[in-house]
Amino acid sequence: MKNCLLCPRRCGVDREAGHLLSNRKLGFCGETSALRLAFAGIHFGEEPPITGAGGSGTIFVSGCNLGCAFCQNYQVSQKGIGRAVSTEEFAEICMALQGRGAENINIVTGSHAAPALCRGIKAARKQGLSIPVLWNSSGYDGEETLKILEEFVDMYLPDLKTLDLEIAARFFNAPNYPEYAARAIQKMMEHKLMVRHLVLPGFLENTRQVLSWFSENCKFFLGKQLPRGDSSRIQLSLMTQYTPVQGGGTKTEIPSRYVSEDEYEKILSMLDEFGIDDGFCQELVTGSEWLPDFNRINPFSSELSVPVWHWRYGFVDC
Repeated sequence: MKNCLLCPRRCGVDREAGHLLSNRKLGFCGETSALRLAFAGIHFGEEPPITGAGGSGTIFVSGCNLGCAFCQNYQVSQKGIGRAVSTEEFAEICMALQGRGAENINIVTGSHAAPALCRGIKAARKQGLSIPVLWNSSGYDGEETLKILEEFVDMYLPDLKTLDLEIAARFFNAPNYPEYAARAIQKMMEHKLMVRHLVLPGFLENTRQVLSWFSENCKFFLGKQLPRGDSSRIQLSLMTQYTPVQGGGTKTEIPSRYVSEDEYEKILSMLDEFGIDDGFCQELVTGSEWLPDFNRINPFSSELSVPVWHWRYGFVDC
C-alpha cells in the first residue's frame, strides 16, 4: 500500500498516507489502505452452484479500479458509500454470514483491497470459518493481487466484459482491460473458475468475440482437455440483465435499452456455434425494480437478499 501496484493501473500512490478528503493522495480507486465495506448479506440471485440452498454470503467492498459507465452498484463503486472496518470486524462479518447459513463468502469488487481482505479471511479462518471464499471481480486484477489471493480464495468469479480495445476505453475507462483481464483469467484457470459476461444491447459482436475466446482458452484449458475430465471446473455464465443506469456521474453515452428478444436468440445460437454447454445463461431480464439501493438496510428485494451487515447500521438482526 506504500506504492500501490495492486491493479493494472499501477498508480504507485502511497495509500497509507492517503485521505478520502484529499484526492491529491488517492489513486484511481479512490481508496486509502483502509478496508471499506458497504453491505454484507445472504444473496439468492447468483448462479445455482453459488447460491446453493443457503444463499451466497456476499460482501460488497467500497471503491473500484474500473469506471464502468453503467455500473449497477455505482453507489458503492463510484459514489463512496461504505465505512472502514477493522480486520476483526471483517472476520465477525464472515462468521455471521456462515452462522446464518451462507454457502460461501462472496467478495464483490475487492481487487483494490486484496491485502486487507486476505488478512480478514485469515482472521476469520482462525475463528472457525470453513465455507469456501469466492473472488467476484471485474477481471481487472493484477499479477500481484492474484499472488496474494492464492492461499485464501477457493473459486474465482471474474467478468470478461470485453476483448475490444475501443469498447474497453469507451465503457469501462480502461483501454488495457482486454489484455489484463485475459491474462488474469488464464491464471485463474489453475483454480475453480466461472467466467461471467454481460451482453450489451447493440454490441453482439463483442459477445461473439468473448465467447470465441472462452471456447478456445477456457473450454479446453489452453488447448488441453480439463484434467480428470472435470468439466465443471471452468464454466461460463452469460448474463442478459443489462439495465440503462447512468448514476455514476460519467458522461459517456451508454446503450439506452435492454437486450431484445431477437438478440437473446442470437446469443443462444452463439453458444451452440462455439460448443459451449457447461454453464449458465440468464433468462431475459428487463425492468429496473431489482436494482440495489445501498442506502437501504436491505439494498435488494426481500426475495433476493437477507441483510446481515450494513455500512450505516452495522450488524442487522433479522
